[in-house]
Amino acid sequence: MKNILRTAAVAIVIFTFGCSPARAQQVKYISGHNEWNPDSLGNHRAIVKVSHTAGAASVWIPWRRRDNPAEKNIIVVDSATDKRIYNVKAGELTRESGMIYFEPTSGAGTYYIYYLPYHVDPKSNYPHAVYQKWSNHVDGEWLKGLQSQSVTKANLICLEAINALNSFYPMEVIATRAEVDGLIAANQHKLYLVFPEDRLHPIKMTTDIPERWINKGANVNFIDTAAKGENFSYQLGLYAFNKEIRNVKIKFADLKSTSGGIIPASLFSCLNTDGRNWDNTIISKIVDVPAGHIQTFWCLVNLPQNTGAGIYKGTVTVTANDAPPTMVKITLVVTNRVLADGGVNEPWKQTRLTWLNSSMGQKNDVIKPYIPLTLAGNTISLLGRKLTIADNGLPAQVETYFTEEMTSIGKLPRQILKSPFQWVVKDKTGTAIKWTTSKPIFNDVEPGQVSWSSTSRSASLLMKVKGGIEFDGFMHYRIQMIARKNIDLNDIAMVIPFKKDVAQYMMGLNLKGTKMPAAYSWKWDVAHKNQDGAWVGDVNAGLQFSLRDQHYVRPLNTNFYLQKPLLLPVSWGNNGEGGIDISENKDKTDVNCYSGKRTMKKGDTLYYDINLMITPFHAINTEQQWSLRFYHKYDNVDSIKAKGATVINIHHGTPINPYINYPFIAHDAMKAYIDSAHNLGLKVKIYNTVRELSNSAYELFPLRSLGHEVYSTGKGGGHAWLQEHLDSDYIAGWYVPEVRDMAIVNSGMSRWHNYYVEGMNWLVNNVGIDGIYLDDVAYDRTTMKRIKRVLTQNGHPGIIDLHSANQYDDRDGFNNSANLYMDQFPYLNRLWFGEYFDYQHNDPAFFLTEVSGIPFGLMGEMLQGGGNPWRGMIYGMTNRMPWSDNADPRPIWKAWDDFGIKGSRMIGYWVKTNPVKTTDPEILATVYKKDKKAMVAIASWAATDKKIKLLIDWKALHIDPAKATIVAPAIKGFQVASQFSASDDIPVEKGKGWLLIIQQQ
Repeated sequence: MKNILRTAAVAIVIFTFGCSPARAQQVKYISGHNEWNPDSLGNHRAIVKVSHTAGAASVWIPWRRRDNPAEKNIIVVDSATDKRIYNVKAGELTRESGMIYFEPTSGAGTYYIYYLPYHVDPKSNYPHAVYQKWSNHVDGEWLKGLQSQSVTKANLICLEAINALNSFYPMEVIATRAEVDGLIAANQHKLYLVFPEDRLHPIKMTTDIPERWINKGANVNFIDTAAKGENFSYQLGLYAFNKEIRNVKIKFADLKSTSGGIIPASLFSCLNTDGRNWDNTIISKIVDVPAGHIQTFWCLVNLPQNTGAGIYKGTVTVTANDAPPTMVKITLVVTNRVLADGGVNEPWKQTRLTWLNSSMGQKNDVIKPYIPLTLAGNTISLLGRKLTIADNGLPAQVETYFTEEMTSIGKLPRQILKSPFQWVVKDKTGTAIKWTTSKPIFNDVEPGQVSWSSTSRSASLLMKVKGGIEFDGFMHYRIQMIARKNIDLNDIAMVIPFKKDVAQYMMGLNLKGTKMPAAYSWKWDVAHKNQDGAWVGDVNAGLQFSLRDQHYVRPLNTNFYLQKPLLLPVSWGNNGEGGIDISENKDKTDVNCYSGKRTMKKGDTLYYDINLMITPFHAINTEQQWSLRFYHKYDNVDSIKAKGATVINIHHGTPINPYINYPFIAHDAMKAYIDSAHNLGLKVKIYNTVRELSNSAYELFPLRSLGHEVYSTGKGGGHAWLQEHLDSDYIAGWYVPEVRDMAIVNSGMSRWHNYYVEGMNWLVNNVGIDGIYLDDVAYDRTTMKRIKRVLTQNGHPGIIDLHSANQYDDRDGFNNSANLYMDQFPYLNRLWFGEYFDYQHNDPAFFLTEVSGIPFGLMGEMLQGGGNPWRGMIYGMTNRMPWSDNADPRPIWKAWDDFGIKGSRMIGYWVKTNPVKTTDPEILATVYKKDKKAMVAIASWAATDKKIKLLIDWKALHIDPAKATIVAPAIKGFQVASQFSASDDIPVEKGKGWLLIIQQQ
């Protein structure tokens, strides 16, 4: 059934009766097999038959369209010759019907009338279909003769959609004006009508009622069938034909059987009015229905498996402000069939809508490799780090224990702060207000989270601090500044006093990853820039900070930031008064986050929200870097195995994962492929994220009924399917020409994330995926933690691989990808940064902070142009096959294996005790050390070709220099075989380098 509904593998033939005031005609609707090119002819046609030869034919088509056909072209094609007929004339064209005259060039026979033709760039990933306007190519003599010559009446055989997904039948076949007027006249004593509808016919139109409802009539009886244990649903369509209907609520009553069985009202819910949000909070929505509109209310019930078979009857009541209630009689026939999984394997029955209210994975259990938090006094310990809280609740000190190499956790701490965070409030004279502060109270001390609160007072202000830290090093603060009397303030600011030796690098606030500037100033510009904080630190110690308030909403990203940008925080932004100044002093670097002058009246409250992340999150896993070798393409598993890859990434737009972010339709084929890969020892990950959603999703129209909760508001447009079925008020997303899959952009944080978590859980347990490939991320750390929990359940590997295109451009608000996604870094296994990253013209600081992932406990790979293999090896990175022509890391993989890189100790150029350095500061070296041998990666950032000497600490390498050899093995596309001595000048081309093996013979 699912294949019939989704792919139109067979034709669907359905009958209905259309009528107009003057005519009545039976109309047959069918769905085809993609027999014609829709990008030139459109998705819809009428098939007509001419019974005998004539100079002209006419046909009346009761097409009942939701669009306006007045200016859209008509194309007529002769089926016998497959040629277009140009002698075509339109009579009256309305949304309800159209009269078409044409020359039947082959005489008696079948003719096709395409009535929604459009033009589009078929290869674009963001196409916009433009509907052809009426074009007049008619022969003048034929047109003159049309009035006098015999016109034969053609018969309408059927209306055909190119496939089932494009079909308008039955829920987008509009009722005529006369039918609607008759319906309203018959119910003029009512303010609105309620149409019960089954789950197999999602309500799709919001300003037209379907002809189906005219045929059914405005009755309030609903009958359907369900299995025991099934996630059952039905719809109530409220038509506000009279006036706006406000605050609609759905009230359920028990359903009872004649044998005494009960389905209690407490099991029912309405998706549109109530639910559980992505962050596990309960939501209750006020739903108003504008006059002339239809609003769908999806009613859900998860039937218990022990429900007795029988006929259950009851009622559901629709209520609204200033309107009489409407009672709908419900009859539910429960069969003896028992469903163990709620029926989620039949999603076309909308059995997965209950996933939208899921709380799966919300419990804040500690996720490996992290360890439970412990509290001793005011100090909280976590993996590789410690946080000490000052009396005012802000950080007094942050320490990290990661070694400089970043491959392990050491015993000696590195302090990040020179002194505690400072909260500075100045009165109108510029004098700092003095506080009386109580000691912090630790409210919740759990393995996954510790929270605390503190209160500080002055004569004019009350400061309430609530803070918390999670097991991965994420902290959230909410600081309330409450005016105890009217007061003028010169500033409210937070100063982060970094130790100067820690503040080596910075990323954010309109700066690419760079060496820490001695002085810098930044101002808010949310209209153009997705910037509210930065990361400051060194390789093994740092802090990210983000400044927000209680109104924060995650913006859209990856090309769509300008359509839903940041909200300026009322507190920090202060109508443009706020900003951040950075200043370097003798032994510290101050980051001064100020909000500027303002007036507060007694009782006013400002919310200064702060997110902090202590980096690194964990040590880098070099062994995983060498063993997880990605193949980023759907291909034969035997050939992938032969190429040496160990993990396959299955993109969308492929036979087993055709639809973007909806891997639930070809899941049988996906499982077969994954099983075959597992048999060869390969792992398989799939593309799946939430930025946008395929138009093939079964739940598309239920999600649309939620307003802008799941789908973002927008100007519409995009490919033809979107325009023809969604009308407007959406953002067209990615399009895959090969499978004609088109997506709609999601709004950001919503209940769709609950569905996403449940969907991942289903894929792990039913399909066997080994992880996910993320192409940028449109959700926050809460969802990421939930995903990691379900992906790693029961010993599953749960590999998460994040690709990001460079977000530092105008469409993305000039954010740094690493800064944007850092709150999700604790749960990733690999970075792939990425498209539009320039590996040729950026310095080592950029590579280290924005590409490598090493300061955060991650490692990565390169993409754009195949990357720079010499510079990549400085950070343990290659490119990834076979995404582009020159993306073949196999020669370097072979060099790794020949050396035996597994088990080696990576010592980066940033490590003070690195045993191999060069004589040129612009040419860097990273060592991969083993017993009595080492692989040395050398890469140049110099502007010209140079010669260098190696500065080798032989003792640290445990190599006798008298017995040492220095060899450059031949590596295809990387270097020719060469041999050097320790005293040789080694030539290094600009932008390139060497991979040398130093070993004792």
